[in-house]
Amino acid sequence: MAEMKVNLCGIELDNPIIPASGTFGFGYEFAEVYDINLLGTFSFKGTTKDPRFGNPTPRIAECPMGMINAVGLQNPGVDKVISEELPKLAKCFNKKVMANVSGFAIEDYAYTCERLDACEQVGWLEVNVSCPNVHGGGMSFGTSPEAAAAVTRAVKKVTTKPVIIKLSPNVTDIVSIAKACEEAGADGISLINTLLGMRIDLRTKKPVIANKMGGFSGSAIFPVAVRMVYQVANAVKIPVVGMGGVSSAEDVIEMMLAGATAVEVGAANLINPYACRDIINDLPRVMEKYRINSLSEIIGGVQ
Repeated sequence: MAEMKVNLCGIELDNPIIPASGTFGFGYEFAEVYDINLLGTFSFKGTTKDPRFGNPTPRIAECPMGMINAVGLQNPGVDKVISEELPKLAKCFNKKVMANVSGFAIEDYAYTCERLDACEQVGWLEVNVSCPNVHGGGMSFGTSPEAAAAVTRAVKKVTTKPVIIKLSPNVTDIVSIAKACEEAGADGISLINTLLGMRIDLRTKKPVIANKMGGFSGSAIFPVAVRMVYQVANAVKIPVVGMGGVSSAEDVIEMMLAGATAVEVGAANLINPYACRDIINDLPRVMEKYRINSLSEIIGGVQ
């Protein structure tokens, strides 16, 4: 029988499939579609210290094999996430959830992570230093090893749960940033977030989205993600969560061979709300096809 369990920073997952932050809301919305307890876990909507309305509209632009989004971290703020969103989730999800955190100052990250660390439902803190579509924060911390390490140290000082730093691909040397986070105490690394992209309306000669640029995601970025996961996984000793264009069980196997312990699925959820369920159901078939008995045994197994 195919063994799909993996261990992520000391917590066992039934399988490595994790819907990515920003594509799965706070989970209960998808629970109306299928039983989300079949997931390994999921990363909930990016949460900041204070409520955010997000960027002006339009926020979405279609692309061949992908999309650009500039939602801008719209969320109700950490206090309401704890008082309203997590209780709703508890009614339909009985596993530990991954809390995704963003900020605009190191103090913001520390405050929000400390608040969420105290929540029993939260298993991991995924600290996003890589958002490409907000001004004055987000990716600015993820483009410098020193800044990413400073965020990591600040969060680790006030938390007890595993801290996974989410990195940006919009850099020239992602390995140096990952190693700096590891040295600062990170328990894991997740990558890649979206690539910075842009579309122009030929009729109006203006950018399609109001923010001008945004995060490019979808199957088109998969080869870039595999390359970066491979590079980082071979440079650090902590677990790597791979993501970026994953849309099939075959993609999951490829990402794990590159070095990912678990795999997040993002844009595919926006195309097909059953994407993660379908990938999980298909994994045993693909494992049999490639003579894989246990997923944990293939992590970093590329020759």
